[in-house]
Amino acid sequence: MRLLAILWILLVGAPLATAADGKSHELSPKATILWQNDWFAISNSMVVTWTVAALLILVTQVAMSRNHAVPTGLQNFWEWLIEELHLFLEGLLGAHLIKGTFWFFASLFLFILFTNWFGLVPGVGTVGWGVVENGHFHLTEPLMRGGNADLNMTSAMALLFFALWLFWSLRALGVGGFLAHIFGGQGGTGAMRVFFVAIFFFVGLIEVISIAFRPVSLSFRLYGNVFAGENILESMLQHPWLGWLLPLPFYFLELLVGLVQALVFTLLTAVFTSLMVGQGHPAEGEGAGAHAKH
Repeated sequence: MRLLAILWILLVGAPLATAADGKSHELSPKATILWQNDWFAISNSMVVTWTVAALLILVTQVAMSRNHAVPTGLQNFWEWLIEELHLFLEGLLGAHLIKGTFWFFASLFLFILFTNWFGLVPGVGTVGWGVVENGHFHLTEPLMRGGNADLNMTSAMALLFFALWLFWSLRALGVGGFLAHIFGGQGGTGAMRVFFVAIFFFVGLIEVISIAFRPVSLSFRLYGNVFAGENILESMLQHPWLGWLLPLPFYFLELLVGLVQALVFTLLTAVFTSLMVGQGHPAEGEGAGAHAKH
């Protein structure tokens, strides 16, 4: 994104976030609160996430309302999308683990993808309340904001995954197996064994720190990429003469970024789960082979 800002200055000769009225119009890092009381608040990013969730539910209901044996139209597309997601995730998680986790990872991917793309719909971030200053309208409270351009949203998804990861791990391995996976390790005898225990314990502490930071890295990676992209587009729209043209090529780039970020978030969470929970299940065919030997 820094490269885009430098390119903007070289081509247009103006700072990226300065519009015709000389004011800064970059996207605020914080979502705008549209309504609140003593215990609850609704932000413009929440409006987008609720809208996307409602649309996904509605499309799914419409697509599967008339379930034909030979799917056509929207049902055909929706079943194809779910089947491809299942095949992709099964390759990461395995045939056993996918049965209890597909609902989460598929929903996560679809929600992130369409939330990213919904943020590019004209009117999101540009329609709302504002003030007129020096003959120019200055938007101060946009009605909608990209859902994943709000750190609260990405953090909530990362923390939800972390809670499920702990649940799946403890259910598959038990407390002892969970700790053994992180701190376990054997080798040597006598004094060397004590040395190896100390080494594995130190490595386990590093692993615990790494696990604790996973929600932070997941949330900031998604938020940073989406927020930066929307900020670039928002700033380009403020150009006095080319505001209608300059963002168009970058809209296609942001469509690709939205897909990539949804894949990255889903891929990382699935890999984290497979690395831990997959240890608690035998590979496909191992159980049958062992049974046959007995």
